[in-house]
Amino acid sequence: MPLPPRALPSEPGSGPVPEPISVDPPHGARPALLTQSWLDLAFLHWPMDPADVAPMLPPWTLPDTFEGVTYVGLVAFRMHRVGWFRLPGIPYFGSFPETNVRLYSVDGHGRRGVVFRSLDASRLIPVAFGRWAFRIPYVWSKMAVRRAGDTLTYTSRRRWPGPRGARSAISVRIGERIEEPTALEHFLTARWGMHSSFLDRPLYLPNAHPRWPLHRAELLSYNEELLAAAGLTRPPGGPVSVLYSPGVPVRFGRPPRIPAQALPSD
Repeated sequence: MPLPPRALPSEPGSGPVPEPISVDPPHGARPALLTQSWLDLAFLHWPMDPADVAPMLPPWTLPDTFEGVTYVGLVAFRMHRVGWFRLPGIPYFGSFPETNVRLYSVDGHGRRGVVFRSLDASRLIPVAFGRWAFRIPYVWSKMAVRRAGDTLTYTSRRRWPGPRGARSAISVRIGERIEEPTALEHFLTARWGMHSSFLDRPLYLPNAHPRWPLHRAELLSYNEELLAAAGLTRPPGGPVSVLYSPGVPVRFGRPPRIPAQALPSD
């Protein structure tokens, strides 16, 4: 279901016209290349100036914006049973805590997505494979996710490749279920692809999952060094959006056979 046109970001003539924000996957992800579940997610977001973010994105993408502003997200969760094709998910190596730092992007075809600046994970083999196979900036960290009643705490300390010792500690209290998320909340969470590169060629990896079950969340405490480690200067003050989701099952599809489309240079 597309959202109102006001959620579209670009000024006329400034770049590609982004696809409408959709709460359901617009492209699908079949046949499935990867399957997994994302569980117990905490979404923290800060506003960013698109001009500050643009140099950190692949050159075939631009910052995706909402009402002229782009965002940096710190997303902590539990990865559960990653599996290949139709094979069942792997119980140990495919299940681990993860915390990622992500930016919001749109490519020359108008496809909205995310660009990962870092992904801390606690299993070395998936980290090494993700870095090698998909050129995704995974890093190996000591991590834990703990729950006490309606409070979740996510901790991480980076091991390899660095900066060694970069830490994150986030604690949130789950609030009421959101029956109708705002347009901004859809913009931040309804992301149906990843922009990256492989062998210096543009890579767009689509995903599909059910609609997010979202809750308001109270940020009890946070102490993080991951944004700075990813080259970002966190805006002063706390995050402007804090959300929680119990999670969704996810499918990643094969990269679509659409030729790369260069974006106009300034």
